[in-house]
Amino acid sequence: MPSLDDYKGETPSWCPGCGNIIILKTFKEAMLELGIEPHQFTIVSGIGQAAKFPHYLKCNTFNGLHGRSLPVATALKLANSGQIVIAVAGDGDCYGEGGNHLLHAMRRNINVKLFVHDNQIYGLTKGQASPTTLEGTHKNNLPFGVLSEGLNPMALAVAMDCSFVARSFAGDMEHLKEMVKAAIGHKGFSLVDIFQPCVSFNKVNTYEWYKQRVYHLEKEYNPEDRTGAFGRALEFGDRIPLGIIYRNERPTFDERIPLIREKALAQQAQSLDMSKIDSMLKEFY
Repeated sequence: MPSLDDYKGETPSWCPGCGNIIILKTFKEAMLELGIEPHQFTIVSGIGQAAKFPHYLKCNTFNGLHGRSLPVATALKLANSGQIVIAVAGDGDCYGEGGNHLLHAMRRNINVKLFVHDNQIYGLTKGQASPTTLEGTHKNNLPFGVLSEGLNPMALAVAMDCSFVARSFAGDMEHLKEMVKAAIGHKGFSLVDIFQPCVSFNKVNTYEWYKQRVYHLEKEYNPEDRTGAFGRALEFGDRIPLGIIYRNERPTFDERIPLIREKALAQQAQSLDMSKIDSMLKEFY
């Protein structure tokens, strides 16, 4: 069995009090409780403060381009379905630059777990408005305030029939841990939106702001009722629900592909003649 020390990576350079620090600690505890060892999972990230997440862990890692974590995660999962593949992104990284990839990952039901650190700003580039920044919020580079309506990722995910849609809050570690474990245990694409206060550049959506608004979904709530889930997903204001908002068991993308349905590509015998590929490539020299 692993220990917490087994997941230790580089020392984080996030600001003291950053919600990312809490997410990192909670994630390690969740993996420990699930008994998943560092070599058994891969984390893919893009650019941003949230994208530094795998640097501070011991795990298989691919750190790529801004907004492009999901295409890489998709390729990894299709090549080696036995590996747990996780994508980590910020709200700008995923819902902005990577929004098109998010739509198709949900549509295809790629068996990847996506954790979005949602601080409602671009933290790495000093606080510009992101897709989830509230309309009317004033920033130094936006003297008239945010003029666009904020993106609602939960409503978008339910509308796209995403097979697992959940939301949590870095200020509620036990709840966050349960959401991480539930997402990893789900067969299919899992989206967990995590409210993660930025203590340096977002003075609106603070820990206290969230604590005054978030609430846990009731025990009798049925996440498989898509119509009811859409109603809860639209709640954002004085009350914001936390928990598994929507869940739908349906075939994953790799289960639909005959060539890898029974055996992962990484486990199949090499049948390609690499010399032929080399000669083909020389035609383009």
